[in-house]
Amino acid sequence: MKTLRSTLFLLLFVPLIKPAPPTQQESPITFDYAADHLEEAIFSQDYEDKYLDGKNIEEKQTMVRSVKRSLELQKDESTSPAPPKKENDEMPTCLLCVCLSGSVYCEEVDIDAVPPLPKESAYLYARFNKIKKLTAKDFADMPNLRRLDFTGNLIEDIEDGTFSKLALLEELSLAENQLLKLPVLPPKLTLFNAKYNKIKSRGIKANTFKKLNNLSFLYLDHNALESVPPNLPESLRVIHLQFNNITSITDDTFCKANDTRYIRDRIEEIRLEGNPIALGKHPNSFICLKRLPIGTYF
Repeated sequence: MKTLRSTLFLLLFVPLIKPAPPTQQESPITFDYAADHLEEAIFSQDYEDKYLDGKNIEEKQTMVRSVKRSLELQKDESTSPAPPKKENDEMPTCLLCVCLSGSVYCEEVDIDAVPPLPKESAYLYARFNKIKKLTAKDFADMPNLRRLDFTGNLIEDIEDGTFSKLALLEELSLAENQLLKLPVLPPKLTLFNAKYNKIKSRGIKANTFKKLNNLSFLYLDHNALESVPPNLPESLRVIHLQFNNITSITDDTFCKANDTRYIRDRIEEIRLEGNPIALGKHPNSFICLKRLPIGTYF
């Protein structure tokens, strides 16, 4: 009877007891689960990185392509033939010369003609070049010119209308050229310099200086003048006529023979040295002056 009970107890209790799963079996399950999630996380991050990097790379590539295209267009523009220059195009002048605030400096650049000037030019310095002639076309539509300097060129001829339309021109230098005569001069000149040329008296018209009521400085020294130019304006302060061929002067050259009270008070300096004339033989020619001319008197 006891044996039967023990057998029944075992049959009922044993099925309720199961051995615990070994620790080493839990570990792989946990590892596999974590690994699955880790791989998923790594895959997700890798995907995002690649996706974002892909976007960045694509954006960079787009930018590079745009820059490359822009450079190619610039290269095409630079290598394509330039359009023909207009007659008054200012670029050649400002590349050859120096253009600065209305002034153009073309000194010692071996030009043989007046270059096209920017329309706003007020001052042109074209000294020591090889210019032989000046024409009216050189300064057409140049209303702002105030000073022209052609010292040290090879100018032999100047058209009469060259300076006639330059209403604002105040200073004109034609020194050290090959001139035989003077052109018509603009009305507002304050300084005219034509020293060291080959000008003779017949190369100066009777009214060349008569209407130049602002002219203060006149330099005609080192030429071939046989007499003092007539009708010199009252505005003159300095007159240089030294080293010419002047052989005589009259009472009306600087003064007024019929007006003994006339005083020419603006003249500060007259130079006549180096001429074949004895100034002492013409005492009445200087009675209106505050200072005697510089020169030989005996």
